[in-house]
Amino acid sequence: MRFSVNVPNFGDFADPRAVATVAVAAEQAGWDGLFVWDHVLHRRHQGRPFADPWMLLTAAALATSRIRLGALLTPVPRYRPQQLARQVATLDRLSGGRTVFAAGLGGPVEDEYHSFGDTAGPRELAERLDEGLELLARFWSGEPVDHHGHHYTARDVTLLPATAQRPRPPVWIGGFWPRRAPMRRAARWDGAVPLFETARHGQVPEVAQVRELIDHVRAHRTTDRGRPFDFVLGGATPADPARARDVIGPLRDAGATWWDERQLQGGPGLDRLEPVLRRVEAGPPTL
Repeated sequence: MRFSVNVPNFGDFADPRAVATVAVAAEQAGWDGLFVWDHVLHRRHQGRPFADPWMLLTAAALATSRIRLGALLTPVPRYRPQQLARQVATLDRLSGGRTVFAAGLGGPVEDEYHSFGDTAGPRELAERLDEGLELLARFWSGEPVDHHGHHYTARDVTLLPATAQRPRPPVWIGGFWPRRAPMRRAARWDGAVPLFETARHGQVPEVAQVRELIDHVRAHRTTDRGRPFDFVLGGATPADPARARDVIGPLRDAGATWWDERQLQGGPGLDRLEPVLRRVEAGPPTL
């Protein structure tokens, strides 16, 4: 099992130097990854400074040499695919092939889409997500791309450089369980990053629900079975190794391959450097 640290892209972490500080501490303490949020507007946290996640990840990449890096998660329908392809490929090259690409619809939809005049409903956003993912994979190849889809067009374009990882970085898909459609989408890629209706950001999911989700994804995983597949769960654990083991051990046994350490969504430490750094320096759980 691998262990990552999760921070928002607002509050103290709107400063790339703060994210770099956490990244260095995570690498030194033995964590395996650092992931940041990707929001342009989240009214629940309005009034705080926000930063571009790719700039934050660039700072983390320059300060580290081992840990995996990415956004949890990138709302693909909010981007132009060619712009996003460039950003991810640049980060993957800069980091020496350490990028993980986690994708979804993002949200809140009212904040992130409707506030800026994008009135698309969930069905259209899901279509743009699926078409955008396929187009990104083709852009990352460095090969010529001709695409005439329902939402996007590319006329004989080649985006270089290709990603450092071949054929592409791992692609994880997020969504809320027990909604089945996002997890069926995840089964077509390289990993699932679920949130749970009964366990929001920072809360530990129930083992029974995790088993049900993993069984569902595995049942729909009909292609690329030789390629590694990750189940990424997250929450807040105590720094005490024995207590953390009691929390994560059953989830690992159920099939989870990553634990993403998070602060509680409504907690005072969510976007503050000091409590996050204190947890990071204590080191990842030991199993």
